[in-house]
Amino acid sequence: MQEVRRPRLAGKAAVILGASRPGNMGQAIARRFAAEGAKVIVSGRQEGPLRELAAEIDAEWFPCDLVEQSSIDALVARARDRFGRVDIGVNAAAAGFGGSFLETTGQEIDRSNAVLLRGPFQYIQALARAMDRGGSIIMLSTAAVHALFANHGAYTAAKAGLHQAVRSAAYELGPRGIRINTISPGLTATPMAAEFMKTPGVEAAFVKEYPLGRIGTAEDIAAAALFLAEDECFMTGQDLQVNGGLTLRRNPTSEEIAASVAAARG
Repeated sequence: MQEVRRPRLAGKAAVILGASRPGNMGQAIARRFAAEGAKVIVSGRQEGPLRELAAEIDAEWFPCDLVEQSSIDALVARARDRFGRVDIGVNAAAAGFGGSFLETTGQEIDRSNAVLLRGPFQYIQALARAMDRGGSIIMLSTAAVHALFANHGAYTAAKAGLHQAVRSAAYELGPRGIRINTISPGLTATPMAAEFMKTPGVEAAFVKEYPLGRIGTAEDIAAAALFLAEDECFMTGQDLQVNGGLTLRRNPTSEEIAASVAAARG
């Protein structure tokens, strides 16, 4: 008789923030976790897509703005009230902050830090306070912290700060059985990158820097998140580079991207 495989997250309760944009990493993670037996609450700022996703995967939904402490606390409290526990927390909320280093304003730096560092920091705090049985917290970051990309100074500075916050949290909370890690994608086929990638030649400029020969997908990130979410994962305070080997090389320069676009246009 063939053995029936037990779902990898059976009995777990997961909170996934940043899942309100169709086709993004948060939605892919929510689908994967639900398929593996987790009870899921999806969250973000757009209620319509959250409702649709929740109906699709038989999950709960709850709106949340990552830059508001009260909104974060309400989300985690809702998950705890609904499921009686919180085992897994994911932050897949994304926002782009481009601009040359010298022209980046103080307001832009503050906004980047609020969305990419302060909000995730406070989300980790809220999740950890709700995890009385231990658990796994997963933060989405970027390979650009290591493989630098022009005109993203405020963005990568905030993400680098997040990495250190994760390391500090992992160090302090490990004795409570709470694991905290980051995932660092490179350029990934998601709605956030769609406008950039639709120009012929752009993707080709990046692909030649990826040893595995392609850019990532949201499903690649979901598979990594599943690994980090499982009890068998013996990792904490780590940055998982899920980017096809990009960080063994580098991101293309602006000039290389322009040349690839020009070549594609003939």
